[in-house]
Amino acid sequence: MAGRIQGKVIEVTPEGDLVTDLTSVELAQVSRSSETKVIVDEEHETFGIFGSAHEQPPMTLIAILDADAPLRLHLVSDSASMMLGVRAGAPVEVCW
Repeated sequence: MAGRIQGKVIEVTPEGDLVTDLTSVELAQVSRSSETKVIVDEEHETFGIFGSAHEQPPMTLIAILDADAPLRLHLVSDSASMMLGVRAGAPVEVCW
């Protein structure tokens, strides 16, 4: 992998999304391709970075990055926090 940025989960939304401290400005140079890997809590990983208007199937863990918003991890149709057992403070790493 050519680059790496580390952060952490700073909030769990009521829907169970994992909001990180990694901003769109920090991640501006990161490719959104399927070669980009996002690792949370050192054991759960997903590939690619999507926008909110994704078309991923239910129960798929995805990283979402919208303009002027931090990176968040989302489990389509469910709670990422509950299913993964991840809470605020968990490490997050983006590799590309």
